[in-house]
Amino acid sequence: MGASAFAHKAGLHVSAIRKAKDAYEHVDPESVGNGTRFVVSEMAGKATIQAKAEDLGLSMDGAVINQVIDELKRLEHEGFHFEAADASLELLMRRATGWKQEYFSVESMRVITDELVGGQFTTEATVRVWIGDERSVRVAEGNGPVNAIDTALRSALRGSYPQVSRIHLTDYKVRILDGATATGAVTRVLIDATDGERSWTTIGVSANIIEASWQALADSLVYGLLHATK
Repeated sequence: MGASAFAHKAGLHVSAIRKAKDAYEHVDPESVGNGTRFVVSEMAGKATIQAKAEDLGLSMDGAVINQVIDELKRLEHEGFHFEAADASLELLMRRATGWKQEYFSVESMRVITDELVGGQFTTEATVRVWIGDERSVRVAEGNGPVNAIDTALRSALRGSYPQVSRIHLTDYKVRILDGATATGAVTRVLIDATDGERSWTTIGVSANIIEASWQALADSLVYGLLHATK
């Protein structure tokens, strides 16, 4: 049974589900190894956000819910698409309640790609992060910018968070949102990851594909650490 078999989206529909679930789901989702899932997008109303918050164990009053709705509309206008990135959505909702991830803070990130003699290319990333009051600087090479950034960031975090070794990226997808602007187009990056027990997807959007990839990658590791340390 697919992951979307018991997914519900629009606000009024979600409100009705919460009042009379049996009227919308022909069987108990758990009986077929699934579960009810509330999909959040710019169409979401208060009922959808409240249901999602309850699923995540978050307490939200009306003001915070309205803040989340406004933020979703703003981000989706920029090109974000949270229906496909539940992990980024969860982090957004947690931040709205005042939560701050304290695993690491980024000082800077730099990527350099060189063409070598013979036409070969090499990419090197330098990542500077703070973990508490400790500064960590790592340099790594990769077969491309995203791989180099991923390797450098993991190297910077591994000493404090060995759990990152269990987090593996399983897919990396890029979509051009406004092809008319050619190489200046805004890009949407989706990263799928797993720790062997759960899988999740994060998103990044920017006219700079490296920035979009960095957004999705950083969120992916934060989400993985959040659930690994629970």
